[in-house]
Amino acid sequence: MKTKTFFSGTAAVLFGVAANFALAADGENFVDEASAKGMAEIETAKLALNKGTAEDVKTFAQKMIDDHTKSNQKLAELAGQHDDLEMSDEATLMDKAKAMILKLRDGENFDQAYANNQVAAHEQTIELYREYAEKGENAELKKFAETTLKELEQHLQHAQELASAHGSKQ
Repeated sequence: MKTKTFFSGTAAVLFGVAANFALAADGENFVDEASAKGMAEIETAKLALNKGTAEDVKTFAQKMIDDHTKSNQKLAELAGQHDDLEMSDEATLMDKAKAMILKLRDGENFDQAYANNQVAAHEQTIELYREYAEKGENAELKKFAETTLKELEQHLQHAQELASAHGSKQ
């Protein structure tokens, strides 16, 4: 019964954080959300390198570390050019909850959970970037969002293939 309560509570937290996407049209919220998601990708990928068992999971995880590190560095560079834009100093609550759930899994079960997590995480991140690319106010950030979207869509496709390969129920 505690598990059900935990997941119900997690769902409520996830819903609340998702509601914040509507605020992402201004640069400050976009930079904060995008950088937090990038950090969460890096942290969950580090977990995958340590706990994953499948080679394709580990290869994907290393790519997530490399790509999201570069992306966050570029975002930090852009944010540094504006006094009102700050990078997040930690991953969002929703992404922390996902990472916590991943820590509880091992072996093949971890591989499947990580792959499923990556599909959901990239769908949400693509939504954030697409919204800013369409409605954002800062021209430099809009260009960054548009350019990064292509890479994120490739990540999603690879995550979907990974999830399918590891028995996803998605």
